[in-house]
Amino acid sequence: MAESTGAIYTAAGANLAIAAAKFTGAFLTGSTAMLAEGAHSVVDTANQILLLVGLKRAEKPADARHPFGYGREIYFYAFIVALMIFLGGGIFAIYEGAEKIMHPEPAADATIFGYRLSGFWVNLAILGFAILAEGYSCLVALRAFWAEKGADSPVSAIRRSKDPALFTILVEDIAALLGLLIALAGVVAAHLLDRPALDGWASIGIGLVLVGMAIFLMIETHGLLIGEAADPEVVAAIAEIVRSEPGVRHVNEILTQHLGPSDILVNLSLDMADDLSGAEIESAVTRLDRALRARNAEVTRVFIEIQSREASRSGQAP
Repeated sequence: MAESTGAIYTAAGANLAIAAAKFTGAFLTGSTAMLAEGAHSVVDTANQILLLVGLKRAEKPADARHPFGYGREIYFYAFIVALMIFLGGGIFAIYEGAEKIMHPEPAADATIFGYRLSGFWVNLAILGFAILAEGYSCLVALRAFWAEKGADSPVSAIRRSKDPALFTILVEDIAALLGLLIALAGVVAAHLLDRPALDGWASIGIGLVLVGMAIFLMIETHGLLIGEAADPEVVAAIAEIVRSEPGVRHVNEILTQHLGPSDILVNLSLDMADDLSGAEIESAVTRLDRALRARNAEVTRVFIEIQSREASRSGQAP
């Protein structure tokens, strides 16, 4: 989780500075693409604050009302972030772009400290600064993500990750860089071809990128929010430990669920040897509980029910 927090702070600082620069450029030159990018950066900054709130709330200890803790708070806040990207960034950018296409106006010159500067060059300078700042933020997020993903491909790692804060920041930064490149292309094309409407089309392109990224994040965080099983490797390790216990005749069922990025609940249904006494079964259950927690620190809750194989298949009570 430390990697997530560091990447979030870096992204928030970069986006706050970038938003101020973009809005200044939009105010001075009238660029719609720059305005859309400014709104995007404000939304991103708010999103990072929400993720930090989610991470903090997820650390709250379990209580009587929430006996399994608050780990899923981060999943809820990550879903809200995806929704904000969709509405606050994507839809706004598309709307502003459509307005610019219907009412095109060339970029206005800017007067700074008494000097008159071309709006085109002002926009280029701001976009250049934004690309550098966003690139650094993306590099920090990419390094944190790469350290976590292991041998998996990036897409597979995102789909398997149970830490939405980390992959949300990475996806946001990638979307931001794509948006900046689209804005840059729109500003340059509108200037060189003398077609201000191209600035509006760039804004729509930025909006479509954000909408696509938001939908992807919604799908990923939705699965975590309603409850996802642990990775197959974790389940396989659990099965290996359980089968190594001498008194276990058959593993009826292994159920796992992430209650948070590093909080796995394990529920086992086991058919134990008939000749075991109650005390021996109790000892076996204790050993399994300790072994599972020792094998994987993310396994925080273990529930074991003893029932015959036949009863398990028929769904009867033990």
